[in-house]
Amino acid sequence: MRTIVIDAERDVPRTAAEVWAVVADYARDPSWRAGVVAMEPTPPGLVRPGTTTREVLRFAGSTRRTEGIVDVVEPGRTFRWRTTRGVDAEGARTVIPLDGASCRVRLELTVRPRGVERLAAPVLKRLLARNLAGDTRRLAGSSG
Repeated sequence: MRTIVIDAERDVPRTAAEVWAVVADYARDPSWRAGVVAMEPTPPGLVRPGTTTREVLRFAGSTRRTEGIVDVVEPGRTFRWRTTRGVDAEGARTVIPLDGASCRVRLELTVRPRGVERLAAPVLKRLLARNLAGDTRRLAGSSG
């Protein structure tokens, strides 16, 4: 397995604007993303093209440090990011309004394991999928 591709989505009983305020503000990631110990976005606030991040993440028994950049933003709707240092990954966060009081959140993640991590890719995929699903559950409970 050379590339791990996963996604998770969940309907959230909050407005799209409330959920966007959480998923598009990296400083709030530790409150809903599994394993995120620290997240430092530059500049702070809602993402925009060029926002950079420094993340400290506990995953599979180790601490990982990554840096990333936001490439594309459709304000209030979706953004795409990719790593620039550390784990080779990219993804997207999307908020889809369902009605005036709820929305659907979709998290996408692609990881390209390197070196010996390739041998563990099937296990990594299961762990990452579990974490992403848990992230959507926590997000549904912490938005707003």
